[in-house]
Parts: sequence; structure tokens; C-alpha cells
Amino acid sequence: MKHLYMKFLKGFQNERERYKYFIFMMCLSIFPLLLLGLISYNIAKDTLVKNQYQTTYNHLQTSSEAADLLFRNIANMQRLISWSKEVRQELISSSEFEGAGDKGAVLDKVTTDRIQDLLSNYLIDTQYIDSVCLFDVNFRTVCYGNSGSIGKFENGETYKGLSLKDWYESSVEAKGRPIFFSHNVLSSHSTNTFSSVKLLKDPNRLFEPRVIGLLVVNIKKSMFSRVFTENNDSTFMVVDPNGIQKSILYQFPQTFQQNKNVDDFENNGFITSSFKNRTTGWIFTNVIHEEELLKQADRIGLITASISSIIALVVLYFSFILSGTITRPLLKLKNMTLEWRKGLRNQIESTAKDDIHTIGETFQQITIENKELNERLIKSQLKEREAELRALQAQIKPHFLYNTLDSIYWMAIMNNNQDIAKIAVALSQSFKLSLNSGEDLIPVSRELEHISHYVTIQNIRFHNRFHYEENVEEELKELRILKLLLQPIVENAIYHGLESKIGEGTIKLTGKIENQWVLFSISDDGIGIEDLNATKQGYGLTNVIERLQLFYGKESSLTISSKVSVGTTVEIRFPIHSKEG
Repeated sequence: MKHLYMKFLKGFQNERERYKYFIFMMCLSIFPLLLLGLISYNIAKDTLVKNQYQTTYNHLQTSSEAADLLFRNIANMQRLISWSKEVRQELISSSEFEGAGDKGAVLDKVTTDRIQDLLSNYLIDTQYIDSVCLFDVNFRTVCYGNSGSIGKFENGETYKGLSLKDWYESSVEAKGRPIFFSHNVLSSHSTNTFSSVKLLKDPNRLFEPRVIGLLVVNIKKSMFSRVFTENNDSTFMVVDPNGIQKSILYQFPQTFQQNKNVDDFENNGFITSSFKNRTTGWIFTNVIHEEELLKQADRIGLITASISSIIALVVLYFSFILSGTITRPLLKLKNMTLEWRKGLRNQIESTAKDDIHTIGETFQQITIENKELNERLIKSQLKEREAELRALQAQIKPHFLYNTLDSIYWMAIMNNNQDIAKIAVALSQSFKLSLNSGEDLIPVSRELEHISHYVTIQNIRFHNRFHYEENVEEELKELRILKLLLQPIVENAIYHGLESKIGEGTIKLTGKIENQWVLFSISDDGIGIEDLNATKQGYGLTNVIERLQLFYGKESSLTISSKVSVGTTVEIRFPIHSKEG
């Protein structure tokens, strides 16, 4: 048993590259197949959902148009009643009894029966009309139809409290246009009806029409069964968007998901599509469970998965066979590298029969070249050390220069020549700041000190013709920047701008930090620059621009603006986070 285990372990180690290739091919083939199946399923799903939306939208549009016909029939019935001379005369006569004592408080039975007969003559499509109530201007009522949808209202009684109802105010604002409400305005207990209200006006007075009454028609919700076609998989609903929680006015079939609102469907795995009714503003909605809709997509996904599995098995079988033929040369290459590690690297003539053997011989040649490169690297390091030694020796020269300037300073003091003494001190300090002990970065305060020494030397030379003004934020003075970044700009301003100017001149240097950017501005009131392109040829500015972009990146910038006989302004901009950070 142990012998078989060791044999298997040795075989696995020898065939390790083969299994790696096999696993790689398995991943390369299975993942695309899985991706293909996923894409196919999503395409089928999106297509089904899109078709469902389009189909239900068309159905809802047709249903809404059919409902509009029924709504128009009810509106036409209301118009016929309002246009009836007999009804109009009864309402006008009824209004004359206001304030006539107890007899005027209610309508008598004769008047009530006469108005009921008139209403019954104008009822259209009584299949869905549950009841009709007519109110005069004094809110005396005459009702005809199902008493269950009328509520507390009795014939002949007066109900002035109706004037305070929201639905009555809405009818007044409509100015005679029929309004449909998703509930029964006369009875809160009648859940199977909804109301249409129309304010009645005297048509004989066109310019100043007066209100003569109010007509309320209670309609059975079952009328919507005529506009929807039953579907076993989905439900059609009529939703009042202005109702409480988008209340459902009607749903077909009635047994589907009772006591829910539209938001409950949208948040619990249902797909909804809607169409707004033109007459009422209500939303005709179709609801279908996502699982029912995606049954076909699931079948497509199952078939795709089955086909992909079969293809994957075939690919894996051929991959396992091909992996053996590919990995055998790799095993030979492995043996060659093991021999090289032991020092067996005999130079032989090329006997390569394929690419793998060529790689082996090339690797042997690379080993020899690598040894030669190591020897060259050692020589290069020796030369670098020699260059450092020469740099240390070169540092002796600045010390000699400082000592010489110190001697000049004391000779000027002894001869009472203050200008030469100032120049010697300024020049000595300027050299020290320029060298900066071999460092590339320098605090802004020391760069400003360097500029001050330079301006001192130039003012002694030109008899104080130049005025230097400095306005740099205190926070910026401690920031370390690239040395000799500002001094060459000031030197250019004096040499090219102020030296040729007649009379005195001024140089202004400002510096600030703005949104993690450092901004310097150096301006003069010199003779200006006629050709800005000529500035690109100068060594000083070119050197500053190259150093600026090399150190701070391409987003840094140096811009020049100038006007002849007015002056020149140079702006330097770079990010506050430099290579130092």
C-alpha cells in the first residue's frame, strides 16, 4: 500500500506541469461557457420583460379607452339631466322656498316623486348605475336607486353640511365639469361603488351662469370587468394615485392579493406596468409575479446549462490528452535546469528539434551573458566611487572662494569702502545658498534670502534704482522647494526689464498656497517683451521650466505675460506635494 502511494506521489510530481495545464484549460473553457449561459439567460429575461411591458401597455391603453367610453356615457347622462327643462325648472322652483318657514325646510313628497320620475327617464346604461342623488341650491335632496349606496341621505331632507366637504369644493372648482372620485362620496360603507359629481348651472344665463343644484351619480365598480380581459398569470387594477397609499379602486380578478397597495407589489417580486386614464387621471395597472413571467427564461437557462456542460466535458477530455503531448518537452527543460543548477553546463552544438529545446539552449547562453553583465556592473560601481571622490575634492574650491571673499570684505572695511564690503557679504551668502550643501531642496525663506542678496548687489551696482517688494504667506516660507526656482526669474526681470528702463523700477514677488497648489508671481514695471517666443530661447528660463516639470511633474507650469512699456509678469504653479513628500 505504501509502495503504491509513493508511486502515485512520484507520478503526480512528474506530471505536475501536465495537471497545471489541464486546470488552466479547464478554467479557460468552463468560465466562458458559464458566461455564455449567463448572458443567454439575461437576454431571454430582458426580452420577456420587454415584451411583457409592451403587451400589457397596449392592453392597458385599450382598456383605458374602453373605460373612457363608459365614463363619457355617464358624463352624457349628467349633461342630459342638467339640460332637462323640467329638472331645471324644479331646481329653480325649489330654490325659491329658502327662508319660507318650516314648509321650506324640506321638499314635499309630490315634488320628490316628480323629480324621481324625471331622473329615471334620463338614466343611461342602468346596469352600472347604482344610484343618483340630486341636490338643489339649499342642499335639499332627491335620490333614486339603491339605498345602500346613498347612506344617510333621505328624500326631501336638507343637508347644508355638504358645502364643507372636500369633494363638494372640488366640484365647485371644476365649474360644471364632471369629476370622478375613487370612493362613494355619500356613503363610506359602500365599498363597491364610486361617485361622479357635477355642479349644475342654469344654461339660459351664459354670461353670468348661476348654480342651481348638484348631481351625484354612484357607479358600480363592476363596470371595469367590461374593460379588462381575464389572465390567469396577471392581475389588472385601477389605482387612484391621489388616494391613501395609492389605494386600489378595483382589481381583476377580485381574489388576487387582497389588502395590498401598489407599492407592496413593486417591492415584493412583482413586475408592474401602468397607463394613465385620460378622463379620470386614475392609473390602469397590470401586475404579474416575476416567477411566472420568467418560467420560460428559466427553461432557456436550463437548456443552455445542459449544452454547456456537455461541451465542457468534451473540451476537458481533449485537453487532458493534449496536455500530455505539450508537457513532455517541459519536463525535459526542467531536467536541463536541474543539471545547470548542479554545475553541469557543457557547451554543445545546437541540436534543438523544437521550440522547447531552443529555449533550453538559450537559457544556457543567457547564464554566460549574465556573468559578463555582473562583471561590468562591478566596474561601473568602481567608477561611481571615483566620481564621488572627485566631487569631495571639488568641495575644496568653494572653501577657497569663501576665504577669498572674506579677505575682500575685511580689506574693504579697513579702507572704509562700505559698498565693496556689502557686495562681498552678499556674494558670499549667495554662493552658500546656491550650493546649499549639495541638496536640491531649500526652504522658501532661504530662497527669498538669496533673492534679497542678489538685489542688494544689483542696487549697489546701479545706485539703488531697483525697489524689491515681497509678499509671501508665512505658512509658505517653511515649505521646501527646488532651489534656484525664483532667483533666476528675478535676475531676468532686472537684466531684461529694468536695466534698460530709464529711471527707477519695481519688482514684486508674491507667494501663496491655494487648494494644495503653490502659486508664485514675479512682476516688474520694466520695458516689457515684444516677442514672447524669444523667451523660450533663453538658457535661464528654459532651465527653470525643465527643472520645474522634471521635479513637480507635467501638471506644473510657468507662464509669462507681458506688455511693452508696461511690464512683465511670470507665474509659477506646482502642487504642494512634491517628490520630497
